[in-house]
Amino acid sequence: MTTPLLEVLGLNAWYGRSHILQGVSFVVYQGEIVTLMGRNGAGKTTSLRAIMGLVPKTSGRVAFGGDSILSAPAFQRFHLGLGYVPEDRRIVRGLTVLENIRLGLVATPHRRREAEVIEKIAETFPRLKQRLRQQADSLSGGEQQMLAIARALASEPRLVIMDEPSEGIMPVLVDEMFELFLAMKASGTTILLVEQNVERALEVSNRAYIMDQGVIVYEGAAHDLLADKETQNHYCSV
Repeated sequence: MTTPLLEVLGLNAWYGRSHILQGVSFVVYQGEIVTLMGRNGAGKTTSLRAIMGLVPKTSGRVAFGGDSILSAPAFQRFHLGLGYVPEDRRIVRGLTVLENIRLGLVATPHRRREAEVIEKIAETFPRLKQRLRQQADSLSGGEQQMLAIARALASEPRLVIMDEPSEGIMPVLVDEMFELFLAMKASGTTILLVEQNVERALEVSNRAYIMDQGVIVYEGAAHDLLADKETQNHYCSV
């Protein structure tokens, strides 16, 4: 059996006295797109933050490339090859698009290849290529989301974790975004996705998990869940 690129086993997480994640387990294999679904408050974002080392109190097992990282600080997880695109994007105001992308290269060995990496990013994101000198906070919401993904890809991560990338974005950019995810997968990038656009996410994913009240309640092939409207409506409808 192939070793998972990411293994989450019996993961618990707390905010203060609130026990948010209660024994969450799932795996992501190299080259997959895996979607984590569920209603608001189910524990999806907390799961991503716990994987990235951004939740103060956790227990269980989080392994990346077969090695435990649960006790590793967030910056070390980044250096191991975990990229993270948070829901709030965190575009740096006052910097250009190019300068924001360069932030993804800070403290990585890829800084020596900056011109090559920037050119690759520009070709992957044609909208951004036209706006490299533009102030990042002047971009549309969808373009800012593209920039957040581009910044994460600049470090050439082995796994990119994305939290609600299509939220609040116009449909034409949502289409571009999901086409981008397929292109990322084709180029060898593995993706763990939290996404409320259930149909589009399942169309591009290999497998899916559903969370409810801090636990995993469903796992299976994405195409099976895509056809199972009853399960979608029960656990994923807002």
